Order: sequence, then C-alpha cells, then structure tokens
Amino acid sequence: MKILTVDIGTGTQDIFLYDSNLDIENGFKLVLPSPTMMVHRHLKRALHASRTPILLTGHQMGGGPSAWAIEEYARAGIPVYMTPSAATTLNDELDKVEALGIKLVSEDEAHGLPSTVNRLELKDFDFQLISKTFRDYGVSLDDLSAIAVAVFDHGNAPAGVSDRQFRFDYLDKRIREKNSLGSFAFPSSNIPKIMTRLQSVADSAGELPCPLVVMDTAPAAVLGAGFDQKVSMRKQKIICNVGNFHTLAFRLGEKGIEGVFEHHTGEIDLTKLEGLIRKLADGSLKHEDVFDDMGHGALMYADEVFEFGKDEFDVVVTGPRRSMFQTADHRSLSTVNGRLRPYFAVPFGDMMIAGCFGLLAATAEIMPELAESVIGSLRGGRGRGGTPWDNV
Repeated sequence: MKILTVDIGTGTQDIFLYDSNLDIENGFKLVLPSPTMMVHRHLKRALHASRTPILLTGHQMGGGPSAWAIEEYARAGIPVYMTPSAATTLNDELDKVEALGIKLVSEDEAHGLPSTVNRLELKDFDFQLISKTFRDYGVSLDDLSAIAVAVFDHGNAPAGVSDRQFRFDYLDKRIREKNSLGSFAFPSSNIPKIMTRLQSVADSAGELPCPLVVMDTAPAAVLGAGFDQKVSMRKQKIICNVGNFHTLAFRLGEKGIEGVFEHHTGEIDLTKLEGLIRKLADGSLKHEDVFDDMGHGALMYADEVFEFGKDEFDVVVTGPRRSMFQTADHRSLSTVNGRLRPYFAVPFGDMMIAGCFGLLAATAEIMPELAESVIGSLRGGRGRGGTPWDNV
C-alpha cells in the first residue's frame, strides 16, 4: 500500500512516498522548490528577458514570492492578465487586484488574447509533474491508496473582516469540534467552503488514481514532529513550528490541544517567541498578546501550568526557520538561567518532511482502512522490514 504525501510551503515542497512494505526510513522522498517559488523564478526570468505580456490562469495558490513577482511585473508597465480564479492568489477582493494595474479577463477572453502573450497556469499541486518525476526514476504512482497535500490557508474572510482574526476563529471552531491536530485535515469531498486554498488544491488536482486528503501545513508539521522518538515519549509537550512566514506553537496534553498561538515569523525574534511560549505554558497567554502585535492570535483550552525544567528539553522545535533557536547561549544556559532549552525534532531522521509524516497520520484518521498499516509504521518506524530493492 502506497500513500503520496506533499507538504507545500513557501520555500520548498516536501514529498514523501509511503510504502507499507518498506521501513519508513526507506521511503522515497523529494525536497523541491515550492510552486510559488517556481512561479516567482519564471516571472523574474521573463521580466529581465522578453518582457512580454503575460496571462495567468488556473487557481488560487500560495502567495508570497509568486505575488511579489506578479506585482513587480505589473509595476514595470508590462500588461498582466489574470482570470478571476487565478487572481485570488493576490487577494480575494478582486477590485484590489485590479487596483494593482492587473486586468481581469474571463476564460473566453483569455482564449482570445494574442498568441504573443505568455501563458502560465497557477496551482499549488501538480500531480502530473510529480508523477513524471517519480516515473523518470522508475517508480510508478498508478497504485496509490491515497494522496495527501498540505498548504497554508488563511480562509476567505468577508470584506472588512481581518483575515488574521478570521483564521483564528476557524482554528478555534475546529479545535472545539474535534480536539486533535487531525481535525485540520479533510477529504477532498468535505472541505469547508471558507477554506478556498484547500479547495483550489482539490480543484486543480485533476483526475487522480485515488482519494485526496488536504490539510493545513502547520498542524501537519506539529503532528509529524510528534513522531520523533524522544518527543513521542512525552505525554505533555509544546511543539513550535517556525515557518518561513508563520510561526505556530501548540501545547499538547493527554486530552489533546491545550493551547495554541500563531504569529508572523518576520514580526518576532527569539526573545519575543520565548515569551509567548512561556505564557502558553503557564496559561496566561491572551489572544491580544499576539493579535495586537500583528500576529494571528492565541487560544487557551487549559488552566493548568505546564512546568519547564522537568525533562531534558522545554520546547520541541521544527520548521525551516528553526535556526532562530540555534544560538550560542542555548548550548550553555539552562531554563533557570533564562533560556528555554529547545529540542530539534527529527522524526525518522528527517526534519524536512515532518509535515509529510503528519499528513500520513491524518490520512489514517480520515481513512480508517489504512490506519493499521500507517500507524504501525509511524509508531514503530518499520513496515515489513523491507528495503527499496525487495520489490524489484
């Protein structure tokens, strides 16, 4: 049984092919440029070379680098055309897209543009490209049991409503309905209507050989980090995912999620981050502590105090910007002397694909028929003791 997992971030898309016949460490993996970075590079090359008008079609995808490049293209005075579905990559309020000097066109109008206009399709998940990459190495994806994809989704906030507040209201609702990290994953047939980027992943996937599961990236990374051998032994823990754009920390206990906060990575430094984690631990963290500092917010579901200093580390850290914790004083200072002691999670020896392991666990929760094999592998780290050449 095989499951393809794809964790799509700002810098990279991290891909892991789970095979129940193999030890999990022997699963094939790829770390490739993210789709938003691919669009960014394409447009930057075009901007400095041909400077031809461009038409962007397709679906809503991750912004950041792709959005910056599209806006730079428009500022250079080069015609930029976008279909409405693609334009939501920049903003759900399309009048704000047009205010950037971008012309919105219907699908029919797009077909009628001159052949000299450069065309580029926007989408986060390209199964055909991933399948071709594996196929070029002699690995077929025709026999998959499931595909799981993670992206970050602010949600489609109504006009005049803060997207930061809107996302946190959504997180609160999910946690109250089902207190587990797996509550942020959905079968493609049951995605909340407000989660438009998750829906765009499903819409752009095309015809797939198996069911599709979609999930938010940060809970996937935190869930995956929990399968690190040392982390899994802790009944209560704080796991912090330091992403390129967003930093999110979950306080987890035996009953599930005890608290969470999410901030913009660019707005914090180590001192501020540790202060938030301490408040998350003692239960004093308030929503406005984060929201009023240009972050998304905070939620607390437990009054008990999480005590530091009882074990060899205080906070579990993962994510592409985890180096924020890798300062010289962490090597010598203890919690008592003022610094939290981080543990850098490496589930099955690989931090980069922690989100993929979280996707696996969430998929097993959504598709119980896969659970025995998947959870057995994640908890024990072994399939049937196989190696990649066993099935050759």
